[in-house]
Amino acid sequence: MRKIAIVVFPITLALAAVVFSACSPAGSDAKESMVAATVNGKNIMLAEVERTVSQQAGGKQSSLSQLELAQARLQVLGSLIQREVLFQRAEREKLLPTEEQITAAINQQKQQSGMTDEDFNKSLSAQNMSMETLREEARKDLAVRSLQDKYSGKISISDKEVEDFYNNNRQQFISARGAALAVIIVDPADNSEQGIQNDAKNEAEAKLKIDNVYQQLKGGADFATVARSKSEDAQSLVKGGDIGFFSEDGLKQAGLPKELSDMFMGPMQVGSFTEPKQVNNRWYIFKLEEKRLQTENLTLESPGVRQQITQALINQRKDILNAALLEVAVNEAKVVNNLAANMLNNPGNLGLRPASPGSVASPSATQQSTATPQPAASPAASTAAGPKGSASPK
Repeated sequence: MRKIAIVVFPITLALAAVVFSACSPAGSDAKESMVAATVNGKNIMLAEVERTVSQQAGGKQSSLSQLELAQARLQVLGSLIQREVLFQRAEREKLLPTEEQITAAINQQKQQSGMTDEDFNKSLSAQNMSMETLREEARKDLAVRSLQDKYSGKISISDKEVEDFYNNNRQQFISARGAALAVIIVDPADNSEQGIQNDAKNEAEAKLKIDNVYQQLKGGADFATVARSKSEDAQSLVKGGDIGFFSEDGLKQAGLPKELSDMFMGPMQVGSFTEPKQVNNRWYIFKLEEKRLQTENLTLESPGVRQQITQALINQRKDILNAALLEVAVNEAKVVNNLAANMLNNPGNLGLRPASPGSVASPSATQQSTATPQPAASPAASTAAGPKGSASPK
């Protein structure tokens, strides 16, 4: 079944930028007062667009070409317009969160990030973002989620739908031999622009840090807690280091040394962790979360299979309902996109600034500039649960 792509606005939209980006936003005083768009008369300022572009580009938006910057601004503004449209509808339907819910959401994300209050406030200050602004961002994200949940909350999936999907997709339901892993990564490269706290910036600092982390773990410290506060991989640290399940072939494709794969599938016990291992110039400590020694076909009665299929079918219907909700809300709103209009009126200055000297980028460079770096030996898990991948519950 084909999934519908739609912009979804989780609470982490605003806060993750604070957690993972300590860069200052681009823009001059003039940009602070420029209105990029209006939604039913409510302004979306260009400064907000610039701040988000800066966060997505890891503070390196000045290296983007004129065309890349224009594209990034249009995409970011489009998402902000969609969120504002849905937020205003949530407001009309009296679905706004309470102040207590906003505080709880922010505190939860702070806790998951492993940041101290001091580090968190420094990150806000570095981006010229006030706590009031952050709370307003969280308010909008929570309100949109409540609006979406209102319309998708009545979805029900019949047993026949689950059984039909299983019968038509039996090849997807295989429990592969392999291992589920968590990891703590220390990288001797400078990752401070990614918002990494206590970042090791050379070989000596990296070796000292990974050894200290190892001693903490040996002393009984919780692996997930240490990963959130010490790991230098923005992708996995918010998940307590969890990088998912890898089939035995997947472990090889990830570039892990054979000795590590053999250890995971051999004598290493579930729940234990390795000594620090250097792979591709980065230091890793792996924790074995789960081990499967045999490949077997799963049935509908296998643990978690029915639940996974049901949830995946629900999520697909949610995607369709969210797309329909957005379509209706946008059609009902009066949207004026000043940024797009200005680009049409001034085709020679699409990015509102000249391209950087000598900056001639490839068409894919925008994606490369805005992507969060992946761990060298930690690709996304290839066997995600549910009908989209093999049904292999953890």
